[in-house]
Amino acid sequence: MTATPHAEPPVSQGPTAPCARAGRPAQSGPAARPESTARGTPHSSCPEPERERTRPPEAPEAAPEAPADRDPEGSPWPDSARAATDATPAPAAPGGSAPRAEGLPAPDPGPGGHGDAPPAYAELCTTSNFTFLTGASHPEELVTRAAELGLSALAITDRNSLAGVVRAWSALKELKRAAEEAAEVACDSPATGPQVRSHTRVDPSSRTALPAKPALARPQVPRLPRLITGCRLVLRDCPVDWIALPRDRAAYERLSQLLTLGKRRAEKGQCLLSLDDLLTHGQGMILIALPPRDLAAARRPVTQVQRRFPGHVFLGAAPRYDGSDQAWFDACAQAALATSAPLVAVGDVLMHHGARRQLADVLTCLREGLTIDHIGTRAQPNAERRLKAPADMARLYRRHPAALHRTTEIAARCAFDLSDLSYEYPDEVSEGGEAPQDRLDRLVRAGLRRRCPDGIPDRYHALAEKELSVVEELGFAAYFLTVHDIVAYARSVGILCQGRGSAANSILCWALGITDVSPDMIGMVFERFVSRHRGEPPDIDVDFEHERREEVIQWIYDRYGRDRAGLCATVIHFRSRAAIREVGKVMGLSQDVTAALAGQIWGMSGKGADPDRMRELGLDPSDRRLAQTIRLIGEIIGFPRHLSQHVGGFIITRGRLDALCPIENAAMENRTVIEWDKDDIDALGILKVDVLSLGMLTCLRKSFDLLSEHEKRQLTLDTVPQQDPETYDMLCRADAIGVFQVESRAQMNFLPRMRPRTFYDLVIEVAIVRPGPIQGGMVQPYIRRRQGLEAPEPFGPALAEVTAKTLGVPLFQEQAMQIAVVGAGFTPEEADRLRRSLSTFRRMGTIGVFRDKFVGGMLANGYDPEIAALCFSQIEGFADYGFPESHAAAFAMLTYVSSWLKRHHPAVFACALLNSQPMGFYAPAQIVRDAREHGIEVRPICVNASHWDNKLERRTDGALALRLGFRQIKGFREEDAGWIVAARGNGYPDPESLWLRAGLAPSVLEKLAEADAFAGQGLTRRDALWEVKAIRAPKPLPLFDDALDGEGGVEPKVELPAMHLGEEVVEDYVSMRLSLRAHPMELLRPSLPDTLHHGELATTPPGRVTICGLVITRQRPGTASGVIFLTLEDESGVANVVVWPKLYEAYRRAVMGGRLLRVTGNIQREGIVVHVIAQRIEDLSPRLGELGHPLSDQVGVTRPEADDAPRRHDVSRPARAKPTANHPREQAKRLFPSRDFH
Repeated sequence: MTATPHAEPPVSQGPTAPCARAGRPAQSGPAARPESTARGTPHSSCPEPERERTRPPEAPEAAPEAPADRDPEGSPWPDSARAATDATPAPAAPGGSAPRAEGLPAPDPGPGGHGDAPPAYAELCTTSNFTFLTGASHPEELVTRAAELGLSALAITDRNSLAGVVRAWSALKELKRAAEEAAEVACDSPATGPQVRSHTRVDPSSRTALPAKPALARPQVPRLPRLITGCRLVLRDCPVDWIALPRDRAAYERLSQLLTLGKRRAEKGQCLLSLDDLLTHGQGMILIALPPRDLAAARRPVTQVQRRFPGHVFLGAAPRYDGSDQAWFDACAQAALATSAPLVAVGDVLMHHGARRQLADVLTCLREGLTIDHIGTRAQPNAERRLKAPADMARLYRRHPAALHRTTEIAARCAFDLSDLSYEYPDEVSEGGEAPQDRLDRLVRAGLRRRCPDGIPDRYHALAEKELSVVEELGFAAYFLTVHDIVAYARSVGILCQGRGSAANSILCWALGITDVSPDMIGMVFERFVSRHRGEPPDIDVDFEHERREEVIQWIYDRYGRDRAGLCATVIHFRSRAAIREVGKVMGLSQDVTAALAGQIWGMSGKGADPDRMRELGLDPSDRRLAQTIRLIGEIIGFPRHLSQHVGGFIITRGRLDALCPIENAAMENRTVIEWDKDDIDALGILKVDVLSLGMLTCLRKSFDLLSEHEKRQLTLDTVPQQDPETYDMLCRADAIGVFQVESRAQMNFLPRMRPRTFYDLVIEVAIVRPGPIQGGMVQPYIRRRQGLEAPEPFGPALAEVTAKTLGVPLFQEQAMQIAVVGAGFTPEEADRLRRSLSTFRRMGTIGVFRDKFVGGMLANGYDPEIAALCFSQIEGFADYGFPESHAAAFAMLTYVSSWLKRHHPAVFACALLNSQPMGFYAPAQIVRDAREHGIEVRPICVNASHWDNKLERRTDGALALRLGFRQIKGFREEDAGWIVAARGNGYPDPESLWLRAGLAPSVLEKLAEADAFAGQGLTRRDALWEVKAIRAPKPLPLFDDALDGEGGVEPKVELPAMHLGEEVVEDYVSMRLSLRAHPMELLRPSLPDTLHHGELATTPPGRVTICGLVITRQRPGTASGVIFLTLEDESGVANVVVWPKLYEAYRRAVMGGRLLRVTGNIQREGIVVHVIAQRIEDLSPRLGELGHPLSDQVGVTRPEADDAPRRHDVSRPARAKPTANHPREQAKRLFPSRDFH
């Protein structure tokens, strides 16, 4: 039987009342309660947010009277809405009975009476927050809530995307693990479920941990729901949305390829699909049509798809919660009959709990570019689009029980699980048909012979044989060969690279040339890298020069093809500052208020907003709207914003990559990205190759090139002279600006206490100033033992060998594993699981089962209970930041090489460091200053001598001088520098000749004049700028040699006043962010007579001092308990300032925003390390404006010796030149920025 579908289901009419939002009809009376919540504000419909824009005029069936438009205290949501949304999820009842959905009456007992079991229900239409700016819950939250409610299955169906399904799959695995662990350890196991992954990250905005959010509660249910992988297909030529649920792996591959097709033909973040695409790729999928309000428009496409895939097409009926649900279901049932697509119940879920309703509205505003006061009919009418219990869904579909039952039937047909994805790594056969394992054996043995020209030690042979057998057993030979080939290509074209991380635990990687850490340097623990029982692939990270890594990436694409290789995604989340700005704008806060909140980010990112701090900013903490805004900011932090590309994680497959995961275009040209991030890849056991970048490798390669050019000396990483005493002497003096990994203030303060004398000392130096050792209380015991102040306590002879190199203090993850093996009797595989448990137990609660086994094992081996407990508590410190010894060793090699270059070739190192910016801890101004303090002559930029890069010039005494390059000029282009050098010949006599020969635009000439690059032609900065201003044509005419009207001309002679030294310094900083003339503090010193030079701190007796300087770095490490470290610079050196938390609260604005600070405090000295413990802080940043004042007597006049050539003063000039700096009050913010690491 067929019936004509209704264009709109009939609704009963009734009296209306004013609605909570303009233009929304409402009704009074209790009749609406069966379908719409009594708490929420009813609306006329509940459309898909991104598609619905208007409301129909019909009134809903008897809905309760809506409250007023807003409450008296200014909240955009009514009180009743807050009551519905502010509620917390009710805990599940013991034994698995799910709580009733919020705001609904008790379900009918059904035909079987009260004794019947609740009906089964599978939710087949769920939108997570990976439908960006739409879904209001994390996939992990949805899975956990589905388990609480007793759903039999849950389908994550994001819009044209599979980006969130792996997180849901991982959460379900974690729920199963938690249930199994609870069964093993009944009471000791913490009752926690999965952690929302984005809640465990560090906020880049504040450099601190995100607001503490506990792990989701583990639902007490006997049976967990099945997860169904799927997506919601939105087609450009079809009014119907389609829920696509693959039944098997073949169907999943077709779905992934369908999404790839739509994404590759569109811009990043878009997906353009048609109905024909669905008809081509839809075989093997369950397809649920989600019709629009006009059911007639859905008839043709649903019928067409149903005929193409009979038995696989259904018509989904989702509640609207507007009082007309039953009429809508009846109309959908008629449409289902007309199209031969059986009716199925779907919830069209947006959130896991009604408490997210307000956040859903905020996301809609962000998506549509609205404020909450103008959201109108786009707002969620109530909190009903949440996951519901089966009993509640059975009541809603009481007239269509078959539609409810059909959900479980469909779920049973969808047998595909993400664990079915059997990833296959490329099995490339080498020339001559050599098998991968045979080729790997051959390359390893050849590499050992190359590494050990005097003979291969037996220990090396044994290690290699052991690792080769494990690799062969696990089938990873092709993976090692791929990394070898990538590294070989990079070195063949002169790109410096080095493997790091756990790969340095492998003698295979050392023999293949992937890493440079030999077995003699560290105790290799291969199980840390590859394990038979871990069930996970190895992870090899290789760093390449950051300026040439793109060459390697494109080679990988060319070698394997874009259909087999792609970069991992990175999920960009809402972080503190972005959340404050965007949510504040939606909530109608002014820019001044949002800027004030964002400016106090250090105080908001961890504990919310401090009321006292808000009052200090002029805000009222009791304001309802402001309080709601801050709560919503806290909720949205950690939400995914969009997908970006990973820094270098490559996935390479044997077959088509898009059969594994959808691929989309990256924002960067010639790059493609899969939808899953590195954690998704790791969860699925998929091999990836990390092609990373490291600025220090660029610096070292450029240093080697400069040495070859100027000193005729050829060096590589492994041929730099080792164990050089002068290099270690330099480090002991903390002379480490620019040196890899030890240039931070914390490391430089630690170096004189550590006094490294060997390579392994550097390994410890790199690893010990880290959160794990610091919070684990390992630093002070190690230093006392190193200085001979106490004896090592190795916990007995058996463990003495394990921690001998670290004086009885476990510092590395490998040591934690070895302690478990030697002391507690763990197998290597069990020890690796312990390591992984240590790294996750803070958020997962996974360590309980290991603690008892560890302590019991030590007791069985004869250790005292106190020793066993102390030993375990020490290695528990690795939970915060366990640093692998292999990783520290790989970085320590770069530390030593960069230190050796700085000590023996300082000009070469400084030049290479400047040419590798941006990188490192210090700005170019500090690098140049350090070079001059080491006796290097630094020459200014000159149009007749400079190139794009900084370069070295031989002085008459044979030493090397450093000539600054055009790259130091702010906004200057490398292409323009190339034209200057190409047309230079014997030099440019004046700016006009440069313009005529190089063809540069006048704007480029202005940049050169502002940088004083014409000083070699005898022109002052003002002289050069005027001559440039006289050139008005964009480029010279090629047919004439003489200047014509409009190109150049003779101006009347005008003598311009000489610039004061302060003006010159300001202009230097405006153009180059550095100056060779004077330090700003040298010019301001006369007005600050009572301040101590920083260079005098080392010889000043303990007591109270006052210092003043530019802030060059701010640090607020997470391990410092709120302590802030400032580095101030004056003309004599740098000073370390310690700001305790209470003082920081008193001087927050000065500490966070000041550029020039005067600090009064007490000197604290330990050896050669000196700190000033701040007691008073003054922000003197406005004083920096005095530098650019032309009439200031305190800043002196221009010093001729600071110039590169004598000035010419008889050139014609105008009476006035355009100033090149902003108002003096703004100069401090622009010219003297700090580098903040907090």
